[in-house]
Amino acid sequence: MRRPLLLALFAIALCGCSGEKSSGYQGYVEGEYVYVASPVGGRLERLLVQRGQTVDAKVSLFNLEAEQESAAKQQADEQLKATEAQLADLKLGRRAPELEVARAQLAQARRRRAAGRDAAQARRGAARSRRHRAARRSTTRAQTSRSRRRGCASSRASSRSRGCRRARDQIRAQDAQVAAARAAVSQTSWRLDQKRPAATQGGLVVDTLYREGEWVPAGSPVVRMLPPRNIKVRFFVPETVAGSLKPGRNVLLRCDGCGTDVPAAVSYVADAPEFTPPIIYSNETRAKLVFMVEARPTPENATKLRPGQPVNVSLQ
Repeated sequence: MRRPLLLALFAIALCGCSGEKSSGYQGYVEGEYVYVASPVGGRLERLLVQRGQTVDAKVSLFNLEAEQESAAKQQADEQLKATEAQLADLKLGRRAPELEVARAQLAQARRRRAAGRDAAQARRGAARSRRHRAARRSTTRAQTSRSRRRGCASSRASSRSRGCRRARDQIRAQDAQVAAARAAVSQTSWRLDQKRPAATQGGLVVDTLYREGEWVPAGSPVVRMLPPRNIKVRFFVPETVAGSLKPGRNVLLRCDGCGTDVPAAVSYVADAPEFTPPIIYSNETRAKLVFMVEARPTPENATKLRPGQPVNVSLQ
């Protein structure tokens, strides 16, 4: 009588241990972390966030010392102002007072030239008669005047042409100087901005990897973040189910402490099978080939999940 009783008690114990057959598929939460670094090295002057803090996009995360970059930026700004002022001055051309001075100098040169020419003609024609000298002088003056007018007109035209070409060349050269100065300003601004990195997207500050006062090499991460859109769930389904799953398929996630079910959507289905990972404890799928599936919750629901947290996934 004792043996049947013991067997009955053992069967009851097995039934109690096995419990109710679970529905859905087992999985876990995983996070794709973002490591924020600066491409320019420097001493960590200020750490503006702390571990466990949730920040919005475009919030400054940390500041590196930037004395040299600030000085270079100021120098580039001043050089740009100087080159732009020179370009504006060239485009204005010669001013009215300068033109008046040039005209006065030209008239004085003409008077001197005429006086010297008259003196030379007087010396050469001293032995000639006054009438002949006067007539010749009159004729010579008329011819000289016509020749001078033609020569002056030609000279002014040639001078204006050369002056215009020279002015255009100077303006083009100054335009190039202004473009180079603007490029220098852009470069120094970029280097200064890299000393003050900001979050490209909001999320949880998972960890800070340096303390204030420490030297941060170029490209070394200072803050590790987890944006809500980078949280996903991995679960495994048998071969008979994998064929019916497509990206966009809705699923529900159940986890301890979540309160209500968390909606998510399938984002990836593996194209090759694998053995059940040892982290999954399921008598139904142990030692069988399964397909890995990834699902992503919406950003507003992703904050309910934590990386490494086990979940149960049910298909919709």
